[in-house]
Amino acid sequence: MLLNAAHAKAAPIPLILQKVGAHMNLRNIAIIAHVDHGKTTLIDRLLAQSGTFRDNQKVAERAMDSNDLEKERGITILAKVTSVQWKDTRINIVDTPGHADFGGEVERILNMVDGAALLVDAAEGPMPQTKFVLAKALKLGLKPIVVINKIDRPDQRYQEVVNEVFDLFAALDATDEQLDFPIIYGSAKLGWMSTTPEKQADDMSALFDMVVSHFKPPVVEEGPFRMLVTTIEANPFLGRVLTGRIRSGSVKANQAVRALGRDGTVVEVGRVSKVLSFRGLERIPVEQADAGDIIAISGLTTATVADTIADPTVTVPIQAQPIDPPTLTMTFRINDGPLAGKEGDKVQSRVIRERLLREAEGNVALKVTASENETDAFEVAGRGELQLGILIEVMRREGFELTVGRPRVVFKTDEAGNRLEPIEEVIVDVDEAYTGIVVQKLSERRAEMRDMRPSGHGRQRIVFHAPTRGLIGYQSELMGDTRGTAIMNRLFHAYAPYVGDIPGRHTGALLSNSDGDAVAYAIFNLQDRGPMFIEHGTKVYAGMIIGEHTRGNDLELNVIKGKKLTNVRASGKDEAVVLTPPIKMSLEKALAYVGEDELVEITPKSIRLRKIHLDPNERKRLSRSKEAAAE
Repeated sequence: MLLNAAHAKAAPIPLILQKVGAHMNLRNIAIIAHVDHGKTTLIDRLLAQSGTFRDNQKVAERAMDSNDLEKERGITILAKVTSVQWKDTRINIVDTPGHADFGGEVERILNMVDGAALLVDAAEGPMPQTKFVLAKALKLGLKPIVVINKIDRPDQRYQEVVNEVFDLFAALDATDEQLDFPIIYGSAKLGWMSTTPEKQADDMSALFDMVVSHFKPPVVEEGPFRMLVTTIEANPFLGRVLTGRIRSGSVKANQAVRALGRDGTVVEVGRVSKVLSFRGLERIPVEQADAGDIIAISGLTTATVADTIADPTVTVPIQAQPIDPPTLTMTFRINDGPLAGKEGDKVQSRVIRERLLREAEGNVALKVTASENETDAFEVAGRGELQLGILIEVMRREGFELTVGRPRVVFKTDEAGNRLEPIEEVIVDVDEAYTGIVVQKLSERRAEMRDMRPSGHGRQRIVFHAPTRGLIGYQSELMGDTRGTAIMNRLFHAYAPYVGDIPGRHTGALLSNSDGDAVAYAIFNLQDRGPMFIEHGTKVYAGMIIGEHTRGNDLELNVIKGKKLTNVRASGKDEAVVLTPPIKMSLEKALAYVGEDELVEITPKSIRLRKIHLDPNERKRLSRSKEAAAE
């Protein structure tokens, strides 16, 4: 489970402050936006201009992206809650992930809010992830306001973007009330919002006022205390912390409660040790919280996401929002290679299993099951490559060593027995010069082009429906084909009939045939066999992939063999050994590159590629048996 670092700081808990809840003027809203449309920057400005921070307080840029990976990648991974005070109204704001791979977070947190602000880039317009989260919000009956951001961009086209947003609402079957959305324009980066695009304002007041006037206070239900758990995290002082919105009643510290599962079974009986309310980026203990407020509670040890925390008299749980099923699965195994245990301290299958189950407990979009084919292996199913890649990256930073297989799609079978596979809507923004290669490559991967139109400044926007299988590993290929100028966005569309075989990797692998340290002299003499993944001094072992063969078959090489030295001096100088720079394999690249019979070995310091079976005789025996079975 990923932890929200801002909320889990090792800081002492302040004294109990005040009672909060129904007597206050309250608004609960979510901010919806595509990746990089300025959502987290907007929240920074709202926090700053509402007086949340002291004048002399040092605040990091994108303060809500508190997780290390969020800061590095510039994306929001975890849903987080913050709170600002505007005049006599307290506004709870939920920062939603913009990427569809983290949609499990989105679907849960939308149950906590009464309104949503849809943030759209004034140049790019609505994008796939905008569509994904907006569809969920409209289905729940939320009536969004539309914020056209980055109006200061030289390539802004706000009029066309407003029309595109209206068309998107209509395509998502919005009601007449939802279609009558108010619009506000501005620049989160420059810190202003205005009701008219031509007139630049001094601050964000127009947005604050619109939130207060357009959205209604939270609906309060009658009855004793009930709260649906939306997110879960661990805190070094408080233990398990459960966040959600109180549907009815009120809760105090030391109050007796029980947790009900989705089917109404009693999961746990206990007491609330702390009631925490959100204030800016912090959570503070309060004496009591009432219906309508978004709070966090501690004291329970078993209750988890989608459970109902309620008064002991309550027997019927709150209905949890159904979660879209996973579309991609990967096999997580122990690291059983010759270098196992040398770089990480968490290597046992028991430890890996506990970590994966803990992640699945807090992230309902993940499913973890024991592998049927081998012991010490687990099948982890999720929404996409990015979500699973983030999980692997977090685990390696925690000191885990493991091996993972190539991502595979989750197939289904319909009532007639036909095989179905996940299809994604793919939008590629690319320079006109590269449209041909993009259409060709995606067509080879069984994609069907649905639309192509100019998007301004010599660029085209192409829309495809493509099988998820065909998109695995395409991102890096797209970057190479378009010299890094293309932007690809993906969104799960539907399950559809199997589209047939998709050609995989055309090249074989260069394998090490022995254990040791790679030598520059040996690599130099083998470079014509294909590009290398290793450099001088890299530790290698038999069965490890050290490069890409220029032909279709695998080839075993000796890269630890040095130059033989004699006591006879040569008449001429030795040749200078000049090595071609190796291809550096990032985690995402490695996951996309490996074949069905290969694994990615992940440690805190290294990412290596290897064959599942390191023994060459074992590989030959399996290859012969496969050929015999095919005949």
